Amino acid sequence: PKAHRRYCCLKRPLFSSFPVLPQNHNVVRNPSLYNKPFVESYEETPLLVAVLTYMGYGILTIFGYLRDFMRHWNIEKCSVARERDEQKDFVPLYQDFENFYTRNLYTRIRDNWNRPLCGVPGSKMDIVEQVSHDYNRTFQNTGKIMRDVINMGSYNYLGFAENVGQCADAAIQVTEKYGSGVCGTRCEMGNLDIHQEMEELVARFLGVESALTFGMGFATNSMNIPALAGKGCLILSDELNHASLVLGARLSGSTIRVFKHNNMVSLEKLLRDAIVHGQPRTHRPWKKLLIVVEGIYSMEGSIVRLPEVIALKKRYKAFLYLDEAHSIGALGPNGKGVVDYFGLDPKDVDIMMGTFTKSFGAAGGYIGGKRELIQYLRSHSHSAVYATSMPPPVAQQIITSMTTIMGEDGTSLGADRLRQLSENTTYFRRKLREMGFIIYGNDDSPVVPMMLYMPAKIGAFGREMLKRNIGTVVVGFPATPIIESRARFCVSAAHTRETLDVVRGVRGVSGPLLMLRFSMNPPPPPPPHTHTHTQVGRPGAPGVHHHLSG
Repeated sequence: PKAHRRYCCLKRPLFSSFPVLPQNHNVVRNPSLYNKPFVESYEETPLLVAVLTYMGYGILTIFGYLRDFMRHWNIEKCSVARERDEQKDFVPLYQDFENFYTRNLYTRIRDNWNRPLCGVPGSKMDIVEQVSHDYNRTFQNTGKIMRDVINMGSYNYLGFAENVGQCADAAIQVTEKYGSGVCGTRCEMGNLDIHQEMEELVARFLGVESALTFGMGFATNSMNIPALAGKGCLILSDELNHASLVLGARLSGSTIRVFKHNNMVSLEKLLRDAIVHGQPRTHRPWKKLLIVVEGIYSMEGSIVRLPEVIALKKRYKAFLYLDEAHSIGALGPNGKGVVDYFGLDPKDVDIMMGTFTKSFGAAGGYIGGKRELIQYLRSHSHSAVYATSMPPPVAQQIITSMTTIMGEDGTSLGADRLRQLSENTTYFRRKLREMGFIIYGNDDSPVVPMMLYMPAKIGAFGREMLKRNIGTVVVGFPATPIIESRARFCVSAAHTRETLDVVRGVRGVSGPLLMLRFSMNPPPPPPPHTHTHTQVGRPGAPGVHHHLSG
């Protein structure tokens, strides 16, 4: 075929000396691409814990079918949404298993989510107390407020989500000048000078030629990927990419192939196959190869192996789409994200995407890159053409917080917060490991997943922590694999060392009560500065660290 004749003389793969191994193995590659230690660990689930977890879901499934049988014969009342008998011949509205899961498991622990807040999501927060009298099907407010609950769940990485200080003062002034909203699209009387100022600042912050901002972070991915790729294009997506990236790829109409999480052998194999074989049936070359990855993966706490991804992208002439929703402002010596963290050139990333909803304490998202790319998106992106402009106070919040991070406000507040976030992350992760918990992810990631595994412990952990005035996020299926439930802590620069001693409260919950100290490994020693540590594998792979001269 034409595609094969054209590319049959490809050079040896960058990682060809390392075979594609089962997902529970670890491989090492190209330490020369890293200029600093890179440590990630995913400790293998203990056998007893895995068996008990499967048994727990098995018991729940058996009782679930028993209760469904009772509901079918009206022995037990069914209070959840379901299809009526006359709808059975139509396309089903619900997937059978997910609806079964919702009826028989999610409802039991539903009180751990959707709790109303009535204050600023800083290091501490106020929560409206709720009770349920029908087994979590409905909730009623008691009228009481739970004060000063330690906030370990918000994405407020740098502590800019506040109602006092220079960000709040600047937003108030802009509200008085422009009002609270624009009530129009950017191309129809909705483009203000403050939007232009914000985009120029974002481009300068990222180190790119131009940038375009949007009012919604989710739509930044879901509406812009279809504008960048279409039929005849191939999207190579990490298996753990966010739902917005998955939706955008599907809406684009492109062919999608998924590679194993952070596994460069898997990615390179897909790239080579795409070039050698071309499109299905016709074997014509793909119009475009687009690699889609995230900076920090919010459920795993892992950091993308960006130096290796860029090396592959250059070798195989692909394009790179980098989602820095969780990494922008939270990584790097200057807070400029994963590119800054690895000391790379921003020009090596074709499409730099991120959100303002986390480190900047605002809302919306951005895309940065070459000027031609941004001009194309201004007229082809549905989110840019049809969505209402970002409210002026939100734009000012972004400008003020970003200026502070860059140090252009004349203070060291931004640098202090970046340093505090880094210190808090290192301290909190070290404490949890010392206590015997299984912690996933990179040592520098402020997203800290702690494994719970068993279904009954999802709800029990969240409730017991709240009793101790600690607000946490517990995560289960479908946000994670069904047997890899976890609690996810988000560390913030707003936390003090005293606040982070929340681990003492965790010890009280996890010790005699819930028995969550699953780790079988001793805490790893601090890595030497003259070595590069790499570990490859999906969550659940053995936590083995490799020491390489780098």
